[in-house]
Amino acid sequence: MPHAEPREQQAPPVQRLRLRYAKRGRARFTSHRDFSRAFERALRRAGVPMAYSSGYSPHPRISYANAAPTGAASEAEYLEIGLVRVCDPEQVRAALDAALPPGLDVTAAVPAGPTPLADLLSGSSWRIDLTLSAVAPAEVAARACAALLAAETVEVERLTKTGMRRFDARAAVRRLAPLEPGGGGDVAEGSTALHLVLAHLVPLVRPDDVLSALTALTPDFAPVDPPVLHRLSQGVLDPDTAEIADPFAG
Repeated sequence: MPHAEPREQQAPPVQRLRLRYAKRGRARFTSHRDFSRAFERALRRAGVPMAYSSGYSPHPRISYANAAPTGAASEAEYLEIGLVRVCDPEQVRAALDAALPPGLDVTAAVPAGPTPLADLLSGSSWRIDLTLSAVAPAEVAARACAALLAAETVEVERLTKTGMRRFDARAAVRRLAPLEPGGGGDVAEGSTALHLVLAHLVPLVRPDDVLSALTALTPDFAPVDPPVLHRLSQGVLDPDTAEIADPFAG
């Protein structure tokens, strides 16, 4: 039998950087796969000295963490890259930001610490903008939020790659409240906006799962158009205060 060719061994990363990036405007419709392709092209255009995996098909060492669903805007997406030489994080950030399409913005870069990135992303804060068909949408939104917070469990269903899955959406909700028009939340009259803080549990509960739970508990909570999801922050969740700490702080 012919012997298999030995697999090429790549040098291990000399430096790891963690990046925070945003998906803004029309870029919120970029899928995770599309972003991955755009990011790898940006790495090449920016001349970032990437480390590669070993094997027959080496690929750049990029680790993604808890990407927002397609269609959601976000100010707090995170990834980690491995480099073959030490680089200035700010220079890498600026070069990648310039190489990415409009709306995909690299906002921060720091050297990776010893704690795995995923362990630093235990919760996220969201704004949900929607229009309700109810006569008094603000009252309906407040009543729906109160009903969910008062419930012990609220099971919802979501179609996954392995089929329909049923799980408790209430368990992940740490904070949920309507934003008031004119109260600093920049909410237009006639519209409804919710502030939601989620713990990252298994399975991961998404904002649309919470909307399904609200509709199940309060039938007149019925969005007219697809809601607009906006991740405001993502990081270390304080279990007592439901505040989200910056994973790059300290």
